[in-house]
Amino acid sequence: MDWHELTDLTQGQPFVVERVRLADSGIAIEGQFEPPQLAQLSIDDQVFVAAFVRSHGSIKEMERTFGVSYPTIKSRLKRIAEHLDFVDTDPAPTGAADVVDRLQRGDISAQEALAELEGPR
Repeated sequence: MDWHELTDLTQGQPFVVERVRLADSGIAIEGQFEPPQLAQLSIDDQVFVAAFVRSHGSIKEMERTFGVSYPTIKSRLKRIAEHLDFVDTDPAPTGAADVVDRLQRGDISAQEALAELEGPR
């Protein structure tokens, strides 16, 4: 079964993947895995997002591809975006490992690292 068939079967309803098999090794992992956000979109929206990425975000090219107007493209992008959570790609550093990483990069001095690790007194 391919991803399109699964999306058709679920008809937009939330689902959980309970078993994953690694194709090359045959190792199977069982548990409860939430599919990625893009996989939870309808097939039509997945195709739309793929076309948007392939067009390098060109709304003009999307207008030509789908034969619709600029406002229609913008409206659909907005609707799809409402289903996707923002992913922070540069979260604020937390924990001792981040302090050590910043020390190794030279972003902070050894004294600053010690002060952060010791915390407030």
